[in-house]
Amino acid sequence: MAGVGGGAGGSGWTWRPVARDPLLARAFHSCTELRGRFYLVGGLLAGGAREPSSDTVVFDPARGQAVQVRAPGGPRRSHHDAAPVGGRWLCVVGGWDGSRRLATVAALDTEQGVWEVWNAAPGNRPPAGLSSHTCTSLSDRELRVAGREGGTRTQRRYGSIYTLRLDPGARTYCYKEEGCHTVSRSGHCAALLRIPGPQPGHQLLLFGGCNSAEPEVVGRWSHGKIKEEPPVAPCLMEQLARLVSRGQGSRQGPRGLRHHSCSVVGPFAVLFGGETLTRARDTICNDLYIYDTRTSPSLWFHFPCADHGLKRVGHRTCLWNDQLYLVGGFGEDGQTASAQVCILDLFV
Repeated sequence: MAGVGGGAGGSGWTWRPVARDPLLARAFHSCTELRGRFYLVGGLLAGGAREPSSDTVVFDPARGQAVQVRAPGGPRRSHHDAAPVGGRWLCVVGGWDGSRRLATVAALDTEQGVWEVWNAAPGNRPPAGLSSHTCTSLSDRELRVAGREGGTRTQRRYGSIYTLRLDPGARTYCYKEEGCHTVSRSGHCAALLRIPGPQPGHQLLLFGGCNSAEPEVVGRWSHGKIKEEPPVAPCLMEQLARLVSRGQGSRQGPRGLRHHSCSVVGPFAVLFGGETLTRARDTICNDLYIYDTRTSPSLWFHFPCADHGLKRVGHRTCLWNDQLYLVGGFGEDGQTASAQVCILDLFV
């Protein structure tokens, strides 16, 4: 057991190790579930590394095994994001290649085992460059991209919102700026959640990446505009509901947090770890935050942890088979990448 956080009275939480492999030791990578496997792309293999990795690793959570994908042409990336497309392609969007911030798209054909460079379609209006941004799937071929843009010498004080349309048949992509801006965010997370109340729908929220505890709404869709996904984690949803109902977590959101993880579990956004935007000596966190949208207004629940072995930054979480997995990230020293895969256990 990696450690226990939360309150007293028999309720709490922990990250329980289920696998360990040196291939998984990295941070600021992407980790995407596709057909029951986790695809890890790129990242930094050690703190202070200047060149991101170009390798791809597949982790099978059912077997607890990791293998390296022997596909040439893998993108050298960190601080990027990725999304599955068509149940076949893994599309890597933007990121840092060791010398510049990119907005291009590279795709792994998981059936053929080859990397493809997709081309910009006519009318493409890309960002100046993206890193530590987010890509949220709105449909099987449409992503919503959010985050601070700019090159290595210029940083805008705001971030534009883009729709990224992907065409696997033509091997093309096309950015469209939505005409709205966010506050300057970098290292934030995004969650597509249902809107509670008499007028159902969906909203896209951004958490962290700036010195604020308040989430920012960067998109709203009425009922039916977003493809409905059935609950995939009924047991975990029930456990989260019981945990927040105990009243032992503080009603406090994560203020000034970046490079944390976020996964949507039904009506809950589950955030973990990250780095605080403070001048404190110890900036890497190990706290669990739950954003509960079942009521209006939505509520924050904060469950701290005293175990320094759980501190993570630049990590990822993935939901699969009614369980939430923690993969990679730097530990307490901000230098050593974790080779463990853990599962979130809730004691309620």
